[in-house]
Amino acid sequence: MGSQSCLDGLDLPVAADTSVVINLIATRHAESILDTLPNRVLVVSQVSTELDCGRSRGRTNSLALDALADSGRVTIVNLDQQAAGTYMDLVSGTAVQTLGDGEAATIAYALKHKAVALIDERKANRICSQRFPELPTASTVDLLSHQDVQSSLTHDTLIEAAFNALHLGRMRVLPHHLTWVVDLIGPDRARQCPSLPASVRRA
Repeated sequence: MGSQSCLDGLDLPVAADTSVVINLIATRHAESILDTLPNRVLVVSQVSTELDCGRSRGRTNSLALDALADSGRVTIVNLDQQAAGTYMDLVSGTAVQTLGDGEAATIAYALKHKAVALIDERKANRICSQRFPELPTASTVDLLSHQDVQSSLTHDTLIEAAFNALHLGRMRVLPHHLTWVVDLIGPDRARQCPSLPASVRRA
């Protein structure tokens, strides 16, 4: 299966927002995926804080992120003063033009440190394309479809990882990745994934 990842051949560090971290953990193969990726994976402290808020509701993503950081597979980073200014700009204003803490901090850090922003949500991608066209962006699917990940994981494991991210993590899939995802997991599994568009689930 051919790769669809915009990260292929790109050695820049990648900064993952909250939804990407959740999806990666939901795959149940985060360690294998991260061990295979050639890119350094960064997570801003605001993402860690957002995940911490789920502990009181019994969610374990924060603990899983801590384990990935302790093993050196991801690095928790903080915003400096310049990036903090961009972050504040992205979380202030009207709802149409503002983002959540994790997304805003991820974008601000990536801009300042010449990293790829890993973001899944359409709104965040729209704001990036409008306001920061120079910023490279990618998504969870770009991690799964990376040529090194496809070469390292067995086909069945890749299917399981993608399905888990969709079914358990509620992974959002950008339009240009839909065909690759559905071809990978198959129509029967696609029908079980509420985060996929209804038109795809009915097909």
